[in-house]
Amino acid sequence: MAVRRLKFWGWGYADEAVDEGEVAAVVAHVAGRLGAGDLTPEPAPRLEDIVLRPPRLTPPESLAALCSIEPFDRVNHSYGKSYRDYVRTLNGDFPHPPDVVAFPRDEADIVDLLDWAGRHDAAVIPFGGGSGVVGGVEAAVGEGYGGVVTIDLRGLDKVLEVDQTSRAARIQAGAMGPGLERQLKAHGRTLRHFPQSFEFSTLGGWIATRAGGHFASLYTHIDDFVESLRVVTPAGSLESFRLPGSGAGPSPDRMFIGSEGALGIITEAWMRIQDPPVHRASVGVLFDRFADAAEAVRAIAQAGLYPSNCRLIDANEAAMSRAGDGSAHLVVLAFESSDHPIDAWMARALECARDHGGRSDQPKGQSGSDHRAGAAGAWRSAFMRMPYYRSALISRGLIQDTFETAITWDRFAGFHQQVMDAARDAVRRVTGHEGSVTCRFTHIYPDGPAPYFTFHGIGRKDALASQWHEIKAAALETVNKLGGTVTHHHAIGREHRPWYDRQRPDLFAAALAGAKRKLDPAGLLNPGVLLDPPR
Repeated sequence: MAVRRLKFWGWGYADEAVDEGEVAAVVAHVAGRLGAGDLTPEPAPRLEDIVLRPPRLTPPESLAALCSIEPFDRVNHSYGKSYRDYVRTLNGDFPHPPDVVAFPRDEADIVDLLDWAGRHDAAVIPFGGGSGVVGGVEAAVGEGYGGVVTIDLRGLDKVLEVDQTSRAARIQAGAMGPGLERQLKAHGRTLRHFPQSFEFSTLGGWIATRAGGHFASLYTHIDDFVESLRVVTPAGSLESFRLPGSGAGPSPDRMFIGSEGALGIITEAWMRIQDPPVHRASVGVLFDRFADAAEAVRAIAQAGLYPSNCRLIDANEAAMSRAGDGSAHLVVLAFESSDHPIDAWMARALECARDHGGRSDQPKGQSGSDHRAGAAGAWRSAFMRMPYYRSALISRGLIQDTFETAITWDRFAGFHQQVMDAARDAVRRVTGHEGSVTCRFTHIYPDGPAPYFTFHGIGRKDALASQWHEIKAAALETVNKLGGTVTHHHAIGREHRPWYDRQRPDLFAAALAGAKRKLDPAGLLNPGVLLDPPR
């Protein structure tokens, strides 16, 4: 168990603390925007106060060195980082902890762990960094299992091989973002896949959840980087051909990308890597009307410019994140290249923005190479730090969560209005206060954007989880009804299942269940994720 421990309450490593003054300033700002006044926090949960059921499994001597039944490890692997996870942790509510947490060192250990779990009819949950927000690693697997074994893959954290000619690398699935990038940097390369959870998530987790990175266009989803996969299943192991592209039938990689640990455990992948960028430019563009900003973004998306960042942030979200005063909508626009200057691309994108009423917030004479400057820099800083403040907001009784989707441009205007209205109505009805609902684009495509909605409300401390669920359910019902996807990059887990089941075609669901039966005959892998448990 040499992996560095993560916090079971809050974001980050257990041996790190967030500056109290920084947290207090953010809490005061958010509470002030909501009209909540001074809020008293609940005490942080303590490990010694949490009561867990006794483990139902005892690892055999051959696996004992890989396994832990310590309370910290069991608590820390019970939940991810969703709003509901935080509320239950705050309340000390752990009815379904894993019985054993295993830390394999290599693929052979994973095979042995699966064999042992199979002999005891135990469910198995693959675990990366535990940063998911949809209940994908929760050990609530239903009745009929002999126990639950969570397999933490962070011991498999090496870049094993680099192909400089093809610009690809073979990387173990447990490599976390910073460690992965450090190893590639030694070879003069980078993956450049940066989800908000980058510091505390793994390559295998990104692949298993079809994660979206920071880039707004072109290299967006982790799908774009995968060259081939190696996967261990209860029925055996498999490895796909390593190719730049193939038309040989349905792709085996595509079956496991987004499978969320329900079909197999991804152990390593060949990933397309890149040269580090040497040319960069970033600027914030302000708009008086949200509709004009959206049209400017559409023009940029359809011009074939492929910006690395093109995030539309509505005025209220800019104000909530202290990147503006609420008087203007903000488009964060950025380009980068490892090969050529990007001035012409930036100039054309700014021309598209000006055509729709946009104006740069960059002071005259300031270089666009400083991504920390202006409103764009302020928003970026708030975006990266926000996960560290979430536990403090929740402990004070505030409801704060997000949901993201994607829709085509022709439907966007009506879709945006109806989803915003539904979420606002739900916040008002559930909490009795106006609250706040905001929208930004995380990614853009020529045929549509990926809108990302955030809602805040003043909740009741004795009902936070139920209030949150009612608000989010009302919003997702509207998304589902209007033909948006239930998720663009946050995965399905257990929390999005009702809406995912309606989105996917019934025949596809039956085919997926058939694949599950072949790869996992006893139904041990992550029961309840993507498919109902077989028992």
